Amino acid sequence: MNVRAIFIDMDGTLLKATNTISHRNMEAINKLMNQGVKVFLATGRHYEVTAPYHKEIGLSTPMICLNGAAIHDAETGRALQMKTVQLNEERFHHLTAEHPCNVMIHTANGLYCKETNEEIDYWTKVGQIPPRYIGDLRLANYQDVLKYSVRTGAPSPNLSALFKKEAEVIDWIDGFEMVAPNVSKWSAIKSLITEYRISPNEVVAIGDGPNDLEMLRSVGTGVAMRNASDEVKAAADFITGHHENDGLAEFIERYLLKSYASYAI
Repeated sequence: MNVRAIFIDMDGTLLKATNTISHRNMEAINKLMNQGVKVFLATGRHYEVTAPYHKEIGLSTPMICLNGAAIHDAETGRALQMKTVQLNEERFHHLTAEHPCNVMIHTANGLYCKETNEEIDYWTKVGQIPPRYIGDLRLANYQDVLKYSVRTGAPSPNLSALFKKEAEVIDWIDGFEMVAPNVSKWSAIKSLITEYRISPNEVVAIGDGPNDLEMLRSVGTGVAMRNASDEVKAAADFITGHHENDGLAEFIERYLLKSYASYAI
């Protein structure tokens, strides 16, 4: 397998449920980097809660954040690329108000949300930046939206379908997310590998969620975690172990690391 770059999802892939990187995953990534493979993070998270893990691993590559809506420089954190999404705001708030849900709006200037929760508290702790606004979002003065997240607590395809003419919709088991049309982790990967002059065939992508589907289908080697849904597994070329059992490291060790014998040749 001729691999020059790997794009790694974070939640459910790189990280355990405790939001930590295991020693084995860290070691496998470092060995891969020592072989000259470029390692990237590609996540639905915003920059502030991606950067600490990026730094912990010791990466110097740009970060793909918010499902591809933003790409950030490793050293400065500056946004190298941003793709904003335009919704009819009045219609969006009217439709979401009819359903019990939390709404989170990721903008170029920070997070706006209807109410806080454990996830947002965790983001604040890790990123050291609290939401810019919590409350009735119809009264919030936000602009340059990169991602909308609607958490209903259950699959909501009937609600999410109402926005498919305006945005790229990603359905989750607890709601849905929206980014600009044609934006995805894969669209951001295409941007970066073009810049690095890397062919898609030389790329591995690994993930577990519906926001990983397009990248798994489009790169040379798509890898799904054991904890992924059947739809995500069907989109992949390989299925590796569960994220709680270092499935990421398992794949890297088995298929990507050169043996000591190879170095001696």
